[in-house]
Amino acid sequence: MLLTLDLNDPRPLHEQVAGAIRRAIADGSYAPGDRLPPARDLAGALGINANTVLRALRELRDEGLLEFRRGRGVSVLSRPDAHAVLVEAARELLAEADRYGYGPEEVIHIIREIS
Repeated sequence: MLLTLDLNDPRPLHEQVAGAIRRAIADGSYAPGDRLPPARDLAGALGINANTVLRALRELRDEGLLEFRRGRGVSVLSRPDAHAVLVEAARELLAEADRYGYGPEEVIHIIREIS
């Protein structure tokens, strides 16, 4: 799993990790039944604390996307619905636009220009 974090993103790291895992599941990188790498391995690859990754995994478990099994690790239960994925993508787009000084109305205008 190739996850990346944007250290300039104002969102908390655990939200960024959860979003990246959510996208990996949505785009088919992980299918229902697949096991995720251990939290410690993910944390090491991302250069963050394992507790941050665990917080993201618990959030996804609470959403019904992941299942924790003692001795078996964390596995994917289901794919997120398309609406949830688009909402997450829209939040990320608006956050990125805000960093460049664009407001929501300007982003909507840009989207209308390209569609």
